[in-house]
Amino acid sequence: MGKKKSEEKSEMPLPSEDEGTMICVVQRIVGAGYLEALCQDGDTYMARIPGKMRRRVWIREGDIILFLPWGTRDKKGEVVYRYMKDEVRKLVEMGLIPADMLEEVEE
Repeated sequence: MGKKKSEEKSEMPLPSEDEGTMICVVQRIVGAGYLEALCQDGDTYMARIPGKMRRRVWIREGDIILFLPWGTRDKKGEVVYRYMKDEVRKLVEMGLIPADMLEEVEE
C-alpha cells in the first residue's frame, strides 16, 4: 500500500493536446457519477466520474480537474484526475491555469 501512495504523489498529469485533455473547474455535482465542469475553452461539459475513481477520489464543487472530452456534439466526457491544492499552486506557477478561472472558484 505504501508503494501505491508514493507513485500517486510522484507524478502529476498535465493537460496535453495530443490526448485532448484540458483543465476544468467543477461547477455543480449532478449526481449518479456525473458533474458539470467549466473548461478552459469556456464551454460547460457534463463529466462522468469513472468507476476506478468513485468512492476513492472525492470531488467537490470548485475542485480543479483534468478532463477528457469524448468528442461528441453533446459535450460530454470523463474526469481523468483531480488536482490537490498544492498541485493547483504548481499549475498556476507554470501558467497552465488562468487567474480568471481561479476567481470563479472563490466566488
